Amino acid sequence: MDLSFESIETPALTKAQLAELLFDQIGLNKRESKDMIDAFFDLISQKLVDGEDVKISGFGNFQIRTKAPRPGRNPRTGQSIPIEARRVVTFHASHKLKEQIQGSFTPAVE
Repeated sequence: MDLSFESIETPALTKAQLAELLFDQIGLNKRESKDMIDAFFDLISQKLVDGEDVKISGFGNFQIRTKAPRPGRNPRTGQSIPIEARRVVTFHASHKLKEQIQGSFTPAVE
């Protein structure tokens, strides 16, 4: 299935635009499209909150990483402040996605 994104005018792809694409190109009604997109992202979010990695074949991996506490510095004042331990989400693109991105890249020649 080939999805067309010509109607997207903003630089960011939004959930509303994804729902609109499902409506236009697959034929789901607007409510079903919105519900499907919301359920998809809710599932990904919940798995990450639970500490599980999310792997989407052909796209990439979302992983939870725990960062240790460390000393920091306020760049404006120079004052030392502690940065507490926290969990962060990292994304690693799949080889397939990386190849697609590189295949669409044409470097500027000067």
